[in-house]
Amino acid sequence: MKKLVLSVFAAALISSTAFSADLSNEKQKTGYAIGLNFAMMLSQQLGPVKSHMDMDAFLAGLKDGLNGQKPQLAMDEIKNALQKLQEVMQAEQAKAMQENADKGKVNAEKGKAFLDSNKTQAGVKTTASGLQYKVIKEGTGKKPTAKDTVKVNYEGKLIDGTVFDSSYKRGEPISFPLNGVIPGWTEGLQLMTEGSTYEFAIPADLAYGKNAPPSIGPNSTLIFKVELIKVNPEEEKK
Repeated sequence: MKKLVLSVFAAALISSTAFSADLSNEKQKTGYAIGLNFAMMLSQQLGPVKSHMDMDAFLAGLKDGLNGQKPQLAMDEIKNALQKLQEVMQAEQAKAMQENADKGKVNAEKGKAFLDSNKTQAGVKTTASGLQYKVIKEGTGKKPTAKDTVKVNYEGKLIDGTVFDSSYKRGEPISFPLNGVIPGWTEGLQLMTEGSTYEFAIPADLAYGKNAPPSIGPNSTLIFKVELIKVNPEEEKK
């Protein structure tokens, strides 16, 4: 089956130009579907390697390998090409890691300065963990525990005001187990009652730390406006 999939894919990609096939019967449709699925999987596996290779040469190597033809390069040349690629990829990875570390250091410094200033603002309270919160509206419902599921609306921002996530923009609240989110949320929402709206300033170590997604950045302090709608919303359905 694996060889069949590879063969179909290779036949469809002999050149880098668009390839049209007769897809009028089920066998042809099946072949096309297998080839397309394999192409998508292979593209994901290649990832950043694609920018370091010539597509026509890649297809030629794929075709020769699938058809059992004699390689057009000596084994030493193949080994050297792959070794050089590995060295380039390792250098790029090291550069990216250093850039991420440098960015994380800057974000950590900016975050500390923001938190030092924010804790002096009217209405802002700081917990033992370093989490800062401000009550915008106090509700009258029950408080969640870490084991509960909560239904909330929220907006997440960076300290420069950039909104990186918002249930308000999506037009619907979200429900999740409180012990399955970042520590700042797990702690902060347990301070709230149903119907409350709080603003949280969450230090990086209570958020995503150095492993934050690119939209947030490493060691970023985050600001969340959170509206606690319901604790254990599934109980309403029952």
